[in-house]
Amino acid sequence: MHCLLVIISFAYVYKLPCRLQTLYGGKAYVGLRIPDPDTASRQNIDLVLVTKREAVVVSVINASGIVSIDGDGTWVCTGGSKHKTERLQDPMVEAKRQAAVLESYLEQRGVVLPDGYLSCKIVCPNPNFRTIHPDYFPPEVVTYEQWTELKAERKGISGWIKGALRSDKKEMQESIQNLGFILSTAPMWDRLELKNNKQLLGEFLEFKGKQDDIQSLRNIKRSKVSRMTIQKTSMFGLAHSKLQVLYAPRDYRSEGASGLEWNEVTVRSSTEVLFQLQDPAKVQKIKLSSIINMSLSP
Repeated sequence: MHCLLVIISFAYVYKLPCRLQTLYGGKAYVGLRIPDPDTASRQNIDLVLVTKREAVVVSVINASGIVSIDGDGTWVCTGGSKHKTERLQDPMVEAKRQAAVLESYLEQRGVVLPDGYLSCKIVCPNPNFRTIHPDYFPPEVVTYEQWTELKAERKGISGWIKGALRSDKKEMQESIQNLGFILSTAPMWDRLELKNNKQLLGEFLEFKGKQDDIQSLRNIKRSKVSRMTIQKTSMFGLAHSKLQVLYAPRDYRSEGASGLEWNEVTVRSSTEVLFQLQDPAKVQKIKLSSIINMSLSP
């Protein structure tokens, strides 16, 4: 498989949930890393949309060029950004596997979903994605043209009304609440929101800087802290300006920030964050002054 085709632009990944939530309601969970007992590793899932009617595992594929499908399901992309033909083994196989791994994980956590409640979709949001025969793609695939034309539907993103609607209303509501709690506490990539309107997924490693600043930040660990936000305390961008770091203790009882108690420390603006990117997998030093928020996975 040529992985060049499936490098995700996280600008897409973070625009997708907003649009899906606007169209279909519910809540989107982004950047999940679900334990897979079959491979003893983590299964990356771009996002899961949960509504009253359905839960949809959405795989985002950043393919470009003219895309066609071979008889074995392989996607063939020609004339894309790499100006060469690239092949991607049947993405539906991987999408269905992601849904199966998630369903197994939920069952292990005590969430049993109604038959047909969980499904999968592939979204191709790259404007340079083109196809001559869109009807050749499986119904689970949303091409770029279809993505731009999506409209809010009562029956949801998957295009049907499942048996979930015929389930006991109270029981279904409790199941959705339980599902939301499990997904909000599931392993996921750490996330950085930067000032240049950029989002990064990866793993927070440590802080770098003066010893007294590192000492001040010693309590910001994933076991203790769920999120951190940065504010500048001095004006005019002075070289020795300070940053106010607010951090919230981890609270598994609530996924919202409104009820959290925020702690505060002040450090030099030269302090850096060591962050291992998910894709490409490399370690990057990022100035704390360029960060707006950081969310840490459990």
